[in-house]
Amino acid sequence: MNPATASPARKDIRLSFEFFPPKSAEAEGQLWETAAELSAYRPGFMSVTYGAGGSTKAPTLATVRHLLHMGLPAASHLTCVGATKEEVHDVVAEFQAVGVRHFVALRGDPPGGVGAAYQPHPGGYANAAELVAGLRTLADFELSVSAYPEKHPQSPDVAADIDMLKRKVDAGATRALTQFFFENDDYERYLERVRKAGISIPVVPGILPVHNLSQVQKFAGLCGASVPGWLAGRLAPFDDRPQERAAVAVELAVRQVEDLIARGVGEFHFYTMNRATLVSAVCDGAGFAKMAPNRAAGAAA
Repeated sequence: MNPATASPARKDIRLSFEFFPPKSAEAEGQLWETAAELSAYRPGFMSVTYGAGGSTKAPTLATVRHLLHMGLPAASHLTCVGATKEEVHDVVAEFQAVGVRHFVALRGDPPGGVGAAYQPHPGGYANAAELVAGLRTLADFELSVSAYPEKHPQSPDVAADIDMLKRKVDAGATRALTQFFFENDDYERYLERVRKAGISIPVVPGILPVHNLSQVQKFAGLCGASVPGWLAGRLAPFDDRPQERAAVAVELAVRQVEDLIARGVGEFHFYTMNRATLVSAVCDGAGFAKMAPNRAAGAAA
């Protein structure tokens, strides 16, 4: 579908994009270009990840500040692991001071990494539901939280995951962003269970166009997602042919998005890996409305 002839329904699709703080001057420049390019799709927000225990607080804050300086709707991830409530509140105040009004509230991985036993900080928030409740006492923030169609790796089962999501919603969460997935039936089954549990907030599917198959397989193993054999089978033959691999990755992601729209989905959250090429191609292939990109503020604020 050509974006210029997108149907009114496609023009109403809501989008958001996720980035991580850059680790070099070159990566920083690439991120600003990516954000500018993706601004053409008029996203509801662009979120920036935040390391557990505040390990990326300074670069996350700098990235969010710059996106806001570019005139873009920036949101910051926020974790509570390894920190007291007072330390979390101090971080929130710093982000508020630069204009942040939207947080993606997360518990965060244990200091020992994914798979290590989680121990709440004695003076901190025990989980994301408590963090959401605490943020609600500070200001009228927009609060997004995580959701896991294939179960969080540390949850005993999907029912426990949904119970935690309900606790986060009851505490004041306004949107859930799912972990990436590739089987739409998994998302649909999960959403049915979520609605039966009385959860009515948007549960936005997380879409990950595959830049690197082995990297995605590694990510999936850490976060409880799965990479189906059919997807690996389509991409593996093109490991040494990046242009062809990218074309197949776009085709598969467009097909996934199109199918979700047919099932009634009206909002998508894209994991960009700080690159615009595949995400833009997927958005164009799906016929999402596109305006002139925002290329303001070329240097860090």
